[in-house]
Amino acid sequence: MWGLVPLFWPLLKPSSAVEILAHRMVWSLAVVVIALLVVRRWAWIRELLGRPRKLGLLVVAATVISVNWGLYIWSVNTGHVVEASLGYFINPLVTIAMGVLLLKERLRPAQWAAVSVGLLAVLVLAIGYGQPPWISLTLAFSFATYGLVKKKVNIGGLESLAAETVILFVPALGYLIWLGASGDATFGPEGAGHAALLAATGVVTAVPLVCFGAAAIRVPLSTLGLLQYLAPVFQFLLGILYFHEAMPAERWAGFALVWAALTILTWDALRTARRNRAAAEALRRAATEAASASASASEAEAEAAIRAQSPDGAKAVGGRVESSTSGE
Repeated sequence: MWGLVPLFWPLLKPSSAVEILAHRMVWSLAVVVIALLVVRRWAWIRELLGRPRKLGLLVVAATVISVNWGLYIWSVNTGHVVEASLGYFINPLVTIAMGVLLLKERLRPAQWAAVSVGLLAVLVLAIGYGQPPWISLTLAFSFATYGLVKKKVNIGGLESLAAETVILFVPALGYLIWLGASGDATFGPEGAGHAALLAATGVVTAVPLVCFGAAAIRVPLSTLGLLQYLAPVFQFLLGILYFHEAMPAERWAGFALVWAALTILTWDALRTARRNRAAAEALRRAATEAASASASASEAEAEAAIRAQSPDGAKAVGGRVESSTSGE
């Protein structure tokens, strides 16, 4: 879904990126409230209000995701789709680095190699552009921070998004009211179709974010980072094939390095998954064999005890075994 969203934002012109962002915040809350009414989940509100630390983290999450949303909309509508896609290519590497630095996750050698190649890619692109690729880096770091905070908050995806949109709703609605009072709003004057598209930003925002929020609390941050490079593949292809953005040699070189880093990550993840499955199967077999051996040993000890306690113990044991055999 995130990979195809660059096709949506240009439909909202002539609305500015800030106006689109404000509508995105307001209509997202409407969609989330409807979803909560359907599933009837309200108990989390009381629990959240009693947890000031979680509320503070949600304020941080709402802030960084609003920066990410606004910059991405501006990038797409001003002809920077490829550079925006680069931000989401870099994002898995930033996410993995945050897992190491902040969550003390341990990286394998291949993951270290991938992060190093990613840093080299940023350097190549900075030299080619004549400045750091600030759009890409801002998108990468803001979304990686959002993922980290969501993991720390550790509440359901729908509930988390509801809390974030409540935090963003008041300033967003205030801005839209001010925009309307000044005569600069496009909601209404541009027609019913345009107004419907602005309202649809709630669905476009809520559905993928609920999925992401649900995933962030279920998988390791490094795995989450690995999966996230799927969306920029679609964004990159749209930038080149649909929006016809330029790709000079230095940009190809930087992207090639990023793709090399992601290839290393993919190879390492698949290899590690196979090893983990093999190790789990070996442990399961060992546990089964140990349980069987323990049961056999316990039966032998019981028979020995019977023989030791009574002269007729051997006959009793023999009779029991014979009876058991006849029963079979």
